[in-house]
Amino acid sequence: MRLSRSTLWIALAWVLFVGTYTAVSQLVPRGENLTVFGNLLQCLVPLFANAGLLLNANSTNWRRNGFWMLLALGCTLWMGGQLIWTYWEIYRKEPIPKPFVGDIIFFLHVVPMIAALALRPHASHHDRNFRFGYPDFSLLALWWVYLYLFVVIPWQYVVPNEAMYGLNFNQLYTLENVILLLGLGTLFLRTAGRWRVIYAHLFGAACLYTFASVTINVAIDLGPNSAALFGPYYTGSLYDVPLVASFVWFGTAGILAYRSQRAAQSADAGERPDTAAASSQLSTIWPARLAMTALLSLPALAFWSLEWSSAPPAVQRFRLLVTLVATVPLGFLVFLRQTLVDADRLRLLRESHESIENLKRLQTQFVQSEKLASLGLLAAGAAHEINNPLTAILGYSDLLADDPSVGEKARGVAEKIRNQARRTRTLVTSLLSFARQVPAERSLLDVNSIVTSAIQLRSLDLRGKNIRIDLQTASILPGVRGDPNQLLQVFFNIISNAVDAMEAVGGGVLTIRTSRDRAQVVIEFSDTGPGVKEPHLVFDPFYTTKPVGKGTGLGLSICYGVLREHGGNISCHNRTEGGASFRVELPAVLALFPSVSASPHASGSSRDAALTNPAPSPAPDPVSPESSSSANSSSAPPAVRPS
Repeated sequence: MRLSRSTLWIALAWVLFVGTYTAVSQLVPRGENLTVFGNLLQCLVPLFANAGLLLNANSTNWRRNGFWMLLALGCTLWMGGQLIWTYWEIYRKEPIPKPFVGDIIFFLHVVPMIAALALRPHASHHDRNFRFGYPDFSLLALWWVYLYLFVVIPWQYVVPNEAMYGLNFNQLYTLENVILLLGLGTLFLRTAGRWRVIYAHLFGAACLYTFASVTINVAIDLGPNSAALFGPYYTGSLYDVPLVASFVWFGTAGILAYRSQRAAQSADAGERPDTAAASSQLSTIWPARLAMTALLSLPALAFWSLEWSSAPPAVQRFRLLVTLVATVPLGFLVFLRQTLVDADRLRLLRESHESIENLKRLQTQFVQSEKLASLGLLAAGAAHEINNPLTAILGYSDLLADDPSVGEKARGVAEKIRNQARRTRTLVTSLLSFARQVPAERSLLDVNSIVTSAIQLRSLDLRGKNIRIDLQTASILPGVRGDPNQLLQVFFNIISNAVDAMEAVGGGVLTIRTSRDRAQVVIEFSDTGPGVKEPHLVFDPFYTTKPVGKGTGLGLSICYGVLREHGGNISCHNRTEGGASFRVELPAVLALFPSVSASPHASGSSRDAALTNPAPSPAPDPVSPESSSSANSSSAPPAVRPS
């Protein structure tokens, strides 16, 4: 069976580091050469461990990246302490003093590893509360620094006592490693699949390191006349073999995790179904309990030192001072974390409220859509029924108007009846075109005709309102390719929003201009209303400035989507003289121009057409039969001259 490349690297590392170190420690006598070899090799094994661990720190899951990076940070800190040890023995050629200045680094290197366990990388949730991690890690690190200052430092500087220093350091360091082992063991029992294997390897490496560190520390405390397991400790002795093997094992765990991750290519197959929920709950409870334990431990330890400790008074005073000083940064971190938690909860509450409001609006929109669909069916049926008597009215009016035997006055009345009937039929046709739901059909269109039809539809309910619509069209305008029904709805929606805005302030003027801007056909809608508070948000779904029940905030977002499908664009800004302005751009078909007969405004130069509410008048309708016929025969939506 062919071995994989990762298996070969693991085997090579064990043989190169552990096998070589064991052989050299047995074959080379104690001396300077063995000291140099032992120190250099012990500086290299953390690099191998980091290489294996950091292989897994490039995933898309920030918890897993943080987990492996914190484990590597622990190995890096240990290497920092070993570099100081190497400097002392090789460069200065002096025995390691006791107390040793690098002991604090050796002690703190376990802290990132304990913090890594709190990330619970096997969890499937992907929340990104980075800001919670910094106070949590700082709180954990400061708490262990406080314990080191409280337990170990007094016997190093306040009342120097080598025996008490070594005893307290070994006890606290062992406690720290035992906590790491308990955490890894708990994760091993609560997981399954590949993560169970990963935690098993990390637990084994941590156990081997704890055994090696305790054995080495005991041998160092016993001194050169030690009768320990392998005699007195010196760099390069057999005491260092389990230590070297533990770091190789950490690197092995990283390589195996990387290989299993590549094989999985997905979420952990063996993870329990309830792991994600349990992990999410524990990941929020653990930091809070840690903060509570850290703060409560300070007065408890200070009280123990004053009442039950047999330490000298100087040590007691030092411990009390350290406790008082530590209260400030630890309390600040707890306060900071609580502030961040409160801010995050307020954010979640605000987002939940917005989601509920959007859901209500969406439900209202669904109900309204059903109503509009029903009304559309009714309007379509009514329009078809209206067309039947309109056809008869047109037929009889044609007979009367063209009958030479009828008097001049009667023929004039028949002409008026015919014009108004044609006008009514055009309105009905526009209404049907607006209401029907058909697949998008792209054809060459005259923008002026579509805008005019939209204005006519919206002008039907402007009677009695102080609102006027001015249409200013370009005389020669290229055609655009699109769906007439969709563009009609877009223009109708924009006009309706402007009318509603002006109605809220008692009236105004909506000016609509069509023009050509290089390869674009531009339609501008400028009103004299109150303007828009946030123009950059008007095209977002559910954004609305209308009162409840007046709108859902979906109209302009739908208009934006329709225009983007047509290759166009829509923008909004507030005018300096007051009011809002919407600019619609559609790509022009420069080589083709629609028939000018499709628009009643295309026969002359650019002019202003004041579109006001129609009022009954005995004067003849200015729309001629010929222009009406040509408008109805156009492929674009029928263009009706507004009155």
